[in-house]
Amino acid sequence: MPVSNKVHVQKDEVNAQRVMDRIEQLATFSSMEGMVTRAYLTDEHKAAHHQLGAWMEEAGLQTWQDEVGNQWGRLLSSNPTEGTVIIGSHSDTVVNAGKYDGTLGVIMAIEALSNLKLNNIELPFHVDVVAFADEEGTRFNTTLLGSCGVAGTWNPDWLDIKDASGISIGQAMKAFGLDINAIPEASRAGDKTKAYLEVHIEQGPVLESCGLPVGVVTGIAGAKRFIVDVSGMAGHAGTVPLELRNDALCAAAEMITTIEAYAKAQGIVATVGKCDIKGGAVNVIPGKVQFSIDIRSQNQELLENSCTQLLMRLQSIAQKRQVTAEAEKIYEASAVTCDSKLQSLWSSVTEDVTRKPVHLLPSGAGHDAMMMATIAPMSMLFLRCEKGISHNPLEDVLTEDVAVGLTCLEKMITAL
Repeated sequence: MPVSNKVHVQKDEVNAQRVMDRIEQLATFSSMEGMVTRAYLTDEHKAAHHQLGAWMEEAGLQTWQDEVGNQWGRLLSSNPTEGTVIIGSHSDTVVNAGKYDGTLGVIMAIEALSNLKLNNIELPFHVDVVAFADEEGTRFNTTLLGSCGVAGTWNPDWLDIKDASGISIGQAMKAFGLDINAIPEASRAGDKTKAYLEVHIEQGPVLESCGLPVGVVTGIAGAKRFIVDVSGMAGHAGTVPLELRNDALCAAAEMITTIEAYAKAQGIVATVGKCDIKGGAVNVIPGKVQFSIDIRSQNQELLENSCTQLLMRLQSIAQKRQVTAEAEKIYEASAVTCDSKLQSLWSSVTEDVTRKPVHLLPSGAGHDAMMMATIAPMSMLFLRCEKGISHNPLEDVLTEDVAVGLTCLEKMITAL
């Protein structure tokens, strides 16, 4: 390994420890004692972004909050001649989350820009770091709200969506101190953006199995989500013969196993993550059941065809079992391919830093990068995580991998 790379990585090991320490600190901004839960437009959101803003200012960045609640910092160029580079990830979490999903990418970006400023690296473009406020959709069951605002794709109808307490997004934004009439001002769609970069934990076991600290992302799977309401006839568990029942739960169970079998056969990913028996009791035949479906594929055509075929199969099961099944689409995002030139540049950088062949891999999980790809060339770097565990308190990364990722990110920025 060349001395210059070795020195740089060793230096970034010190900086990586600061990243790890700050991740631990940010994890304390949570609505649940002993757990990490941080949702959009909550007190925890505000406190976490206040802390991120303080770290951005400490790094010498110009800071601001946009009109949908994202936190920004800018490394100013004294003579910008090209479009701005944006680096980001999200600060919100699922319920009882891990510490690194999203947060790692934000804090690594702050650290990288701090290092560039300290080393007096002059760039011909501004570099912005953004902490997107709502990627997970934990509070309102809508995802990528923060990056949709930046991409200029915010839907005004979303203001009426309510959380479990009956508070709408519009009401929550006003309580947070945001002006709902100014939401369009969050858009960067009209700006000249040179590139969007995102560093994220892999959320899968591939890099660990390959013994590699980082990998370059080729694309992000498209996804569709549905809520299915199955309605049968509730009845007494002891008096209605099995052959005369219209059991909504048995119908839903057959539907769920059909979804699994179809996904395996077609090479897609499909998940039923929620299932609720409405008014269930131990001695009552279930009359109403609601469940979710999350369907994903790297191939957009396959995703579209699979959704159509699966919904038809669910209707066939409903007809056979003499129940009704109504499916409502609640979310969709198209499959996105990462920019080929940026992929190539990431590949050169990672090979230079790790002295190992680059590993290219797709992302099965959705990211804010999907929205940002609509306004700028986009690319992602994945960081190895232990056993591929994510959305779980056991989520973990190695400090030495963070050091490698930092070195890669700094070299990537200067190579643009």
